[in-house]
Amino acid sequence: MLITHDTRCALDTVVDLVNTVPEDESATDGLADVPALQEFVGTHEVSDIGMLSELDLSAVRRIRGRFAAVFAAPDARAAAGLINDLVAAAGTTPRLTDHDGYDWHIHYFAPGASVADHLAADCGMALAFFVVAGEQERLRRCEAPDCRRAFVDLSRNRSRRYCDSRTCGNRLHVAAYRARRKEAAG
Repeated sequence: MLITHDTRCALDTVVDLVNTVPEDESATDGLADVPALQEFVGTHEVSDIGMLSELDLSAVRRIRGRFAAVFAAPDARAAAGLINDLVAAAGTTPRLTDHDGYDWHIHYFAPGASVADHLAADCGMALAFFVVAGEQERLRRCEAPDCRRAFVDLSRNRSRRYCDSRTCGNRLHVAAYRARRKEAAG
């Protein structure tokens, strides 16, 4: 599956957006306030965004939940319905653009769109490409029992199970190794 630069950026953005949800009550929301949203927008180089407000924060949190539902969708039909609703509500307006040193690419949001509509349109379309390609199962949640972070499995054989093999994957492998050693010694 060919993934263009702008689609990859949108995928990274939607995964990071979904993962701003606190894992439990003791964790803080990654989008706790407007400055956190401003930092998120800056980190992900979301273009054509003006001053952000509490209304923007509320709207982005709402679409964040809707994107989380896409990662939890049981099948392509359910994911497609969720994505269709997101993209339609954003007032998608595809247009070609070449800004900030990037070659021609497509933006799906209307000029002057809110940050929530911008994210819903561009990120929604990035996820839509996976559904269209029959690759919806690549939109996953980490299989570590204490982690449910979202990720997109871009491995060649669709075998990635953890959001990060150096943390979640390694931790589980070490625990399994220790359990085997304890059983063998015991």
